[in-house]
Amino acid sequence: MTDHPRAGRRRSAGGQPRDRVLDRQILALALPALGALVAEPLLVLVDSAVVGRLGTPELAGLSLASTLLLTVVGLCVFLAYATTAAVARRAGAGRQAEALQSGVDGMWLALGLGIVLAAGLWLAAPWAATALGAEGAVHAHAVTYLRWSAPGMPGMLLVLASTGVLRGLQDTRTPLWVAASGAGVNAVLSVGLVYGASMGTAGAGLGTALAQTAMGVVLGIVVARGARAAGASLRPRSGGIWASTRAGLPLLVRTLSLRAAILLTVFVATGLGPVTLAGHQVVNAVWGLVAFALDALAIAAQALIGHTLGSADVARTRAILRRCLQWGLGGGAVLGVLVAASGPLLAPLFTTDPAVRAAIVTGLLVGAVFMPVAGWVFVLDGVLIGAGDGRFLAWAGIVTLIAYAPVALLVRAAAPEGSAGIAALWAAFAGVFMLARAVTTGLRARSTSWMVTGA
Repeated sequence: MTDHPRAGRRRSAGGQPRDRVLDRQILALALPALGALVAEPLLVLVDSAVVGRLGTPELAGLSLASTLLLTVVGLCVFLAYATTAAVARRAGAGRQAEALQSGVDGMWLALGLGIVLAAGLWLAAPWAATALGAEGAVHAHAVTYLRWSAPGMPGMLLVLASTGVLRGLQDTRTPLWVAASGAGVNAVLSVGLVYGASMGTAGAGLGTALAQTAMGVVLGIVVARGARAAGASLRPRSGGIWASTRAGLPLLVRTLSLRAAILLTVFVATGLGPVTLAGHQVVNAVWGLVAFALDALAIAAQALIGHTLGSADVARTRAILRRCLQWGLGGGAVLGVLVAASGPLLAPLFTTDPAVRAAIVTGLLVGAVFMPVAGWVFVLDGVLIGAGDGRFLAWAGIVTLIAYAPVALLVRAAAPEGSAGIAALWAAFAGVFMLARAVTTGLRARSTSWMVTGA
């Protein structure tokens, strides 16, 4: 018998405080996931630092191209999220072979989709850069980077799907080692190809493509070995691939709304001039790095929520939700302080232009204010994705985009170039857009509609 009724609720079966047990489980998944999640923005940051030394037009072109590339890859993040939820539920219910079979189906879908998108991206590169308002030298560098990085698309999507499988099995360490190795390889290739081989922007794109392809091959082999050991087939199954597609469609709509907001933000930055656009590239890359760091908590929530719902443990599901939210708010506050303080130190690493440096510092300061909100949003996204609540997330994404669009367009029409413009832009994105997401997901989490149990 416990000394106090609340003490009983806070202690695990082994007598340890329940929050401490959850903390260990969350961190055991989140810390390795952190390294894997930051790999993509690290690749962009490396390319930004290398290309930024070539000049402002090169950096501005990279800003457009990398945003488009990450948008295409980001739209396919359902390959990771849907696979994580499906694998975690089946594994939580004790169906290991079925869990891995669903993962293999998702990987075949990723490979086929990657080949199609690589061809489409190469062909559409000039049109896409023009659609975002690029002209002259900025347009040329954007097209170059896109076309040289496009062949890495199948590898990028295979990384997403295979990482989703491993997350669902609560293995976040393997993706960490592969991501860390890939980031190191990309850094070496980027410097060597841009400067050593004098390829310029093309070298940065090629280095990214080669690194991503290698990462996809390694992770694919790891999952294939696990699937064979569990008795799952490695052959493509049309029914399984279609099931993976069907499960991912709502998450695709959700991600499409998020990427539309990011593209809209780049469109606004382009309209505010090269200085604002170049500054936005760096601020957006740093935000992406920090956001993915917070999203590591969401990955932990996805895996844990999927397992507990698969095993029909509703009480533990609620406990995980509460503790992950506490971690998200606290982590966002700490990271916000670090980002605000590091602005003057980071800006000189990316450019020698004083105006661009000032824009970078201002944008980072504004974004830092809203980091706790981002922590809340990412954790709730992870919880609802792990629960398979894709339809709600799709509708919520549309609503938040509708709320953000008029504010963003107002900034493009009225804000000046430089520091003032980037401040207004990031107040709209990190403020209005993120707060709208916080409200919609927060209201959903308070209900029980998303807590569907079973495999």
